Amino acid sequence: MYLPPRHAEIIQMAKDHGRVLVDDLASHFGVTPQTIRKDLNDLCDQRMLTRVHGGALFPSGIENMQYEARRKIAADEKDAIGRAAARLIPDSASLFVNIGTTTEAVSNALLDHQGLMVITNNINVANRMRVYPSLEVVIAGGVVRGADGGIVGEAAVDFIRQFKVDYAVIGASAIDHDGALLDFDFREVKVAQAIIANARHVILVADSTKFERTAPVRIGHLSQVDTFITDTCNVEAIRTICRDSEVELLETTRE
Repeated sequence: MYLPPRHAEIIQMAKDHGRVLVDDLASHFGVTPQTIRKDLNDLCDQRMLTRVHGGALFPSGIENMQYEARRKIAADEKDAIGRAAARLIPDSASLFVNIGTTTEAVSNALLDHQGLMVITNNINVANRMRVYPSLEVVIAGGVVRGADGGIVGEAAVDFIRQFKVDYAVIGASAIDHDGALLDFDFREVKVAQAIIANARHVILVADSTKFERTAPVRIGHLSQVDTFITDTCNVEAIRTICRDSEVELLETTRE
């Protein structure tokens, strides 16, 4: 399919960064935001991008995007979410840290804590935290996904079930407006479900782009968590679920 040069460059930028923003594109190309919005709408009509508030995501549909691209989406927001989650976890606590780019941001914010016991099925988290003598890192066994270093499968589930920890830090690939927490890999979902069942306090960390996405496998429901940390929540149905289910909603943009 032939694409005008600006459209082709927008697609490449979306591939490189996972997300493109209207204002950034307008500045880059020296055109008006209205022109960029039309470009994005055209590309979304061709199912080459997925439109979200303020910009667009790559790829479209329910396909999972590459891990490095996901790292770059809302990177500043994830860092702020990570710091907010770390403030909830005291020294000398035990915790699970699940697979995901936002949970990795939490692990990075925990590096100055003392006396933590961190149980994880995320090789990236274990590798980052293992060099700190004040932190004890325990890693699950199982099948290692080459794409992101996540450890999944029944062996990981059985391993997680051996523990009962103070906190769990989990993520999700998508959050439906009915409160369903969703992911792409049913093996990962089984591990996440075991983590939720074996923690006294569950912290869900997810940036607001997750409200715009979908995924086919159900982890659980928002009502099952104790604290939900995001950058901003403009979905009234989600706010209602949090309020009715006594889930503490923390928005880093409101701090």
